[in-house]
Amino acid sequence: MESLTVTHWSLLAFGALIMGMSKGGLPGAGNLTVAIYALVLEDALGLAGVPLSVGLLLPVLISADVTATIVYRRHAEWKFIARLLPFFIIGILVGWKVFGFFQANDERVSLLKVLIGLILLSMTAMHFTMKWRRKRKGDAAGGQNTRSSLALGAFLGLLGGVATMLANAAGPVAQLYLLAMALPKYAFIGTSAWLFLIVNVSKVPLMIDLEIITLESMSVSWWMFIPAVIGAAIAPLVVRRINQKLFEGLVWFFIVLAGLRMVF
Repeated sequence: MESLTVTHWSLLAFGALIMGMSKGGLPGAGNLTVAIYALVLEDALGLAGVPLSVGLLLPVLISADVTATIVYRRHAEWKFIARLLPFFIIGILVGWKVFGFFQANDERVSLLKVLIGLILLSMTAMHFTMKWRRKRKGDAAGGQNTRSSLALGAFLGLLGGVATMLANAAGPVAQLYLLAMALPKYAFIGTSAWLFLIVNVSKVPLMIDLEIITLESMSVSWWMFIPAVIGAAIAPLVVRRINQKLFEGLVWFFIVLAGLRMVF
């Protein structure tokens, strides 16, 4: 990590701040952090930095998850976590095996970079699908029957597990499921926070096995805890003082640009 310049450190800290704000009430912003970390590490270390960026970001995510679960600790709906979590774990294990394949050589790392970009673009499409569904009156009011909700949970859980292992970018997947289950606002946030705390902690030993979380990477990640926690803490204040639609629009615009940059 000696190759990191002051500019690199500043961008990583900014990304951690954005990630914390995402966990604290500005949904979608965390995907911008995924792109920032991948592009910064690529600039600093070449193609080898792309997979390392996933491991570098995970401890930062966990610090933001802990903050979010403290704030919303009483609002989790555990039955929905129980439906999603087993399939997330299976998807994570699939992603672990696939990740190992992509690490083999520079050509495969290039494919991983493209795949991360495609995941970011897909998550963007899913985000706007969610917004469209919210506008459909009565869409969630009736809920779903148990069989359909289990089937949806299995599909999205597997998809989310692979996406979170490869790119730390599965937020919209879980949120789409919780939206379909018609959860109230705070239950929605609290359930998502607890789900991703459990999911992200479960990924740590696998990323250590892949050698993308190391003592060297942790020497950077530790410092990113500070802006991540600050971001989670100030997010409610920011929401009240900015034009949130403009902010979110800019975030998704830059996610699309970064995703296209990684693909092409």
